[in-house]
Amino acid sequence: MSVATATKPVTTRDLRARKGGEPIVCLTAYTAPMARLLDNEVDLLLVGDSLGMVVYGLPTTIGVTLEMMIAHGAAVARAAKHACVVVDLPFGAYQESPEQAFRNAARVMMETGCAAVKLEGGTEMAETVRFLVERGVPVMAHVGLTPQAVHALGGFVSQGKTEAEAEKILADARAVAEAGAFSVVVEGVQEALARRITEALSVPTVGIGASPACDGQVLVVDDMLGLFSDFKPKFVKRYAELAPQVAEAVRTYAAEVRSRAFPAPEHCFGVKR
Repeated sequence: MSVATATKPVTTRDLRARKGGEPIVCLTAYTAPMARLLDNEVDLLLVGDSLGMVVYGLPTTIGVTLEMMIAHGAAVARAAKHACVVVDLPFGAYQESPEQAFRNAARVMMETGCAAVKLEGGTEMAETVRFLVERGVPVMAHVGLTPQAVHALGGFVSQGKTEAEAEKILADARAVAEAGAFSVVVEGVQEALARRITEALSVPTVGIGASPACDGQVLVVDDMLGLFSDFKPKFVKRYAELAPQVAEAVRTYAAEVRSRAFPAPEHCFGVKR
């Protein structure tokens, strides 16, 4: 029986044990209805701070607040019965100190019911990762293209193109894994580097714009379904094109309302047919 068809909830311990085994299937989710649709098919539901761009129309993830993450995290965690739910810590919620990170991570876990938190950064965040893990907070790390550092990185551009950059990202991944992260997201790096990182770590890597050699893959669900059409990153594969279907359905609805074809008698109470 695969993990996707198992009935018991997937834990962070289960995911850690998948290193080198069956690939981990991960998608983002921001709402309870979407979480219910995805829950039986995926191993991990990530309530990513990408919701700032996908749901709220922000230009980057920088404007996402802790309150936003808690509200959406709670909705997803209530709906998920099988998948492990991980919630992003937003920009400014953990970088100041390990103590700040613990206060906010503890609040996220208490108020959402999620199984773990995710934070971005490498060697500079290793102490914080260790601090959280030692206090009972499972941590998913994130290296490579880290969206919260988009301004420092000079935009949403692929990382690890030079040997120096590659060595720095590899060192980042090793540092957070050794600090206790149960898995590491590797985003937007050269394929060969993602392969090296996966081979070097004892915990699973989850790729996004990385390599098929990673121990799992994650995509933003709205990208994958063709619902978010502002732009399409190179690493995204559209498994559906739902935006045109939504637009056509709305056009049909609007036309029927204007022509008074809707609501029909069968949609009304107390009308005999």
